[in-house]
Amino acid sequence: MQVDSHVMLRNCWQLAAWADEVAPGGMLARRIAGEHLLLVRSAAGEVHAMADTCPHRLVPLSRGTCAQDTVTCGYHGLRFALNGQCVENPHGPLSSALNVRTFSCIERHAALWVWLGTQPADPARIPDYSFIDRTAPEARVKGYLHSACDYRLLVDNIMDLTHADYLHAELLGGGINTRAKAEVEQVGDAISITWTAEDDMLAPLHAQALGTPDGRGDLYNRVLWEAPGNMVQRIMLALPGQMETAPVDSMTCHVMTPETATSSHYFFCHTSDAVSADPGIAPFVLSSLLHAFANEDKPMLEAQSGRIGGQDFWSLRPALLPSDKGNVLVRRALDRLIATERAAAA
Repeated sequence: MQVDSHVMLRNCWQLAAWADEVAPGGMLARRIAGEHLLLVRSAAGEVHAMADTCPHRLVPLSRGTCAQDTVTCGYHGLRFALNGQCVENPHGPLSSALNVRTFSCIERHAALWVWLGTQPADPARIPDYSFIDRTAPEARVKGYLHSACDYRLLVDNIMDLTHADYLHAELLGGGINTRAKAEVEQVGDAISITWTAEDDMLAPLHAQALGTPDGRGDLYNRVLWEAPGNMVQRIMLALPGQMETAPVDSMTCHVMTPETATSSHYFFCHTSDAVSADPGIAPFVLSSLLHAFANEDKPMLEAQSGRIGGQDFWSLRPALLPSDKGNVLVRRALDRLIATERAAAA
């Protein structure tokens, strides 16, 4: 059974880029949920999203230039305003057939969000990552990775962090993730999983962050998922018995935006008490996260995607473990939302 290409929600906000990826007067081409988009920031700083396809000969507009708040196609010189309207045709009259499709785009939480669906774009539905806004820019540890795998595999990876004991053993392992008590909760279409442990051997990176003399401490690790691939993780660490009075706190968003059915964009932003107190350690934290994400998660997930080989995940009858409860609920919720959206569009 081959995967249906319609595995992506469209009536939702998709994180398309970090805001600082598009400078004033600049543009960025990126494919989101199958759509070739061109993100353009006006001279005044407002970001617009349009189809990255010239309506004349269907070449990428990103192959052209952007100046004075207009995009000029590099093939035949047609010029477009940022609202998609063709404002100059060197070869003949203007017509509505020359206009470019545009999409709702909002800058929030240091990110650019686009809406590709047919339903009205409600800004209130953008995930709440206000912890980023409360953190000084120099203390935000953020990054981006492209992955050659289905975005749902990336979501699975964060919803079952027991893999850290094995795939990230050097920094985030030690067995505590497997030993921790896990509780899964579903409220509407949002699903969370929380791991807790008391007076246990912390993962090496967490023991270092806490400064525990013998490596022991208490752990609170919660991941909240919202469709399609928006997750926020909160980790609190404390010396044994001090979680209520003296925790070390951190927040991280993991956003898995589909590019195609078999490729994804991964955006992350980490904030913590430690980095806020000493922004000078931000490069070390970033290198540690990138090591885990790029050198350990990414190769494994791309290998997993290759082994699945375009087949439907459930048709392969994967053996499930108790630790899979969170990601199973997420996949079922996502399947239901996609089916509902497709039925409404039929």
